[in-house]
Amino acid sequence: MTAAEDPQAELLRLRASIDNIDAALIFMLAERFRATQQVGQLKAEHEMPASDPHREEQQVGRLRALAEEAHLDPEFAEKWFNFVVAEVIRHHTEAAESR
Repeated sequence: MTAAEDPQAELLRLRASIDNIDAALIFMLAERFRATQQVGQLKAEHEMPASDPHREEQQVGRLRALAEEAHLDPEFAEKWFNFVVAEVIRHHTEAAESR
């Protein structure tokens, strides 16, 4: 019996793939937050606002287009982005307050 014929083996193969993707996402998010922490320090040093609504609006449009191209629900992509940005703004605000 091949893996395609064995549902349990196929399930394990698919889950292993999902686990690898999840690990890659975590490392990519960590890299993203390292970059945004540098942005937050720069903003704090120069007394710039923690939030940039114009930039965020541009990013939402860009990510929604990328999501469509990738066959991912653009609403989901926007929700994900808004969740991440809220955390970034929290970090930027903390950086500004600690100065």
